[in-house]
This record gives sequence, C-alpha cells and structure tokens, in this order.
Amino acid sequence: MSSPLHRRALHPLARRLAEARRRSPDGEVVSGHHNTNLVLPLGTPLAWLLGQRSGSTLAKFRTPRQAVEVVPRLWRQESELLRVLDGRVPHVPRCLADFGEWSLHEYLPGPTLAEVAPPGQRIGPDRLTALAAFFAELAGVPGADLPPLPEDWPDDGDSEGFLRWLAGFTEQRVHQANRPRFGMLFDAVGIPCDAVERFLDIPRAPVQRPFALLHTDVHRANVLVLPAADREHLAVIDWELALYGDPLHDLATHLVRMDYAKEEREVMIDLWAQAMRSAGHGEMTADLDRGLRTYRDFEYVQSLYPDVMRAALYLSERPDERELSEAADRVCRALHRAWKPLRLTGDPRDESEVREALRRWHAADLEWRTRSAADPSGGDGITLEDIARRPRGQRLRVRQPRPAAAEPREPTGVRS
Repeated sequence: MSSPLHRRALHPLARRLAEARRRSPDGEVVSGHHNTNLVLPLGTPLAWLLGQRSGSTLAKFRTPRQAVEVVPRLWRQESELLRVLDGRVPHVPRCLADFGEWSLHEYLPGPTLAEVAPPGQRIGPDRLTALAAFFAELAGVPGADLPPLPEDWPDDGDSEGFLRWLAGFTEQRVHQANRPRFGMLFDAVGIPCDAVERFLDIPRAPVQRPFALLHTDVHRANVLVLPAADREHLAVIDWELALYGDPLHDLATHLVRMDYAKEEREVMIDLWAQAMRSAGHGEMTADLDRGLRTYRDFEYVQSLYPDVMRAALYLSERPDERELSEAADRVCRALHRAWKPLRLTGDPRDESEVREALRRWHAADLEWRTRSAADPSGGDGITLEDIARRPRGQRLRVRQPRPAAAEPREPTGVRS
C-alpha cells in the first residue's frame, strides 16, 4: 500500500486522468436533487493510481448540482464523513478521491428500493429489519470521531435546541432567503408568513435524548438492494445531508419519505426501537411517541417550502393544463399534511386555486428572468412581485435609471 505522502504526490495526476474520464461520452448519467453522477469504468491508469483492482471497476463521477438550498448541510465535504463510516457501517460506498469541486465514489451494483418496491408496495419484514439495524449502527458511531461541528451547534442531548436549530434554518435559509422569488407564490397558495413560528409556539415537554449521527434522507431511491450469495443486503447512499442530532428526527424523516403503508410504518417504529435498545441505545427512544410526532409534524411544515418551489421550478417553459394540475396536486398534498400541525382553521387552497397561483407565478417569473437577462444590472427597477401583482394584460413601465456621473478616463497603457 502506498504511503500518504506518495498518494498526495500522485493526486494531481489522478485528477487529470479522472477529468479525462469524466469528459467521456460514454457512461450512465444519474441525477438527483443534489448531485449528478456519471457512472463509468475507471480505466486502468486511474484504477492503479487509486489502488483499485481493475480498470473495469465502475465508479461514480459525482458533481454537486446548483440547486435551491432547502435542507441543511452540516459537513460541506461528504468525503470527510465517508472516511469515518468506512469499516463502521456496512455497505456504505467509499469516496475514492475528492477533488474539491467534484469527487469520485465507489459504485455499488444493484437496483434501488424504489425500483424493486415502488411507493405503494410493501417493503417486507426482512428489509424493515435491515433498515432498523442500519439506524442502530449509525447510533454506534462515536460523536468524537465525526468531522468538527459548528461552534453554535446544540449540546449533545439538547433535543429542543436541535429542533429549534432546524426550525431556524428553515425560516432563515429556506423561507426568507427565497421570498424575493417565491414569496408571492407562498402567499398565493396559503402558506402563513409565520408558519415556522406557529410550529415552535406549540407547547412541548422538554425531553433529552443523546445525539447520534443522522442520515436524514433515507428513502426508497437512496437505498440500494445488493444481491449476495446468502441473502440480499441494503446499502444506504447519498450522505451529503447527514447531521448530528436527535435520532428521532432521522426516523421521522424516514417514515415520511418512505411513504410506508400504515401497517409497515407501525412495524418499522417497533423494529427501530428494538434495534436501538438491543444495541445499548435505549435512552434514544425516550418519549418515543410524542417525540416522533413532533419531528413528523416538523417534516410536514418544513417540506412546504421545497415542495412548492420544486413544483414551480419543474414546470416547463410553456406548461400545459396537465403539467399544471400535476404540480398543483403536489402542492395540495404538502398543504394538507401541514395544515393540522400549523393549527390552521378552514380548508387549504383547492387544486384549481393552486393551479392558478402556479400559472401566474410562472408567467411572472419567466418575464422577470427575461428582463434580468436583458439588463443584469437590474436597471429597470422592476421586481418579480411588481410583475405578479399587476392586472392581467397590463404592461409595466420601465423606470429609467439615473445617468451615472462621468468617471475620469484613465490614461492608456499598463495599469498598476
């Protein structure tokens, strides 16, 4: 095995070879919300540099996508966490090389759980047991071995502080940060301006649960089904959203995003609690029912913003009625789930109201982006809200910018 010094010396060469492979027209492209993965054989020279057995070894050339930030990223370099997990949690894909802007990951062959058991189908008892064991394995990763935490991170066991940190992120980095573009749409579909504050104002009995490593995004498309001689194995992928906090948050997001049938959801909760207690983490199951309900309700509330934004952003340039109706259905589902946790009265907006809100926002956003592209300086002074609020068919007059004061002309020649 090569020494760390030798590997560092070869790193620039590995990057050049990886860049060349990355530009290959071959391979399979797999995109998600957060990354684009190009699946390709490493090739013999790169495989040798990375210590892999064969040039035919498949790897994921993984590039982060520029997307609207809707969930926190505690550790910016996924590779730092994957190094900690290597050998501690089975079947976690290794990071073969991290080049900063993108990285190279081990490819695990096998279909996703979404492919073999799509939403609406049962997972099965063996897979439920394996998933429960996975969460217990995460709880056994020592917090001291994880990458450094931010200085303002809640203290271990401060479950209320952890929940408030999550809520603060949702309010500041998701809601407020995206109001300039999506505020009119949030209001039009009926999301209260104080949604997060409403949720936090609900009285709760304080409970302390020890913190653990959390994946936070264990859903069917992030679980691979790996064939084996004795039995299949499950591998959980995509660790970029991992956190360190209350383990009930991880279970709650899992239950919501897996879209279990009611019977399997209850079985999963029982298996999770049994696995935690068997692994010596019984304190993490304290006040299970109430804590799980709190984090489930929070998942419904915080999901309002990404669900609405994604429904709007995924519309084509000229969406037809079917496309608008499908987007409106997704928004309506998010509204119905969050309505009770927010203690709102009356009924959420219906599909026709949401569809019209999406139509008006889309038209306004398209015009605003067209104006912005024509005048990147924002000189016309018109905002998306100006466009969205105007009566249909009315044109907005452009406010001419004031002429800038003439600047002294520099002499020609070399500038210092």
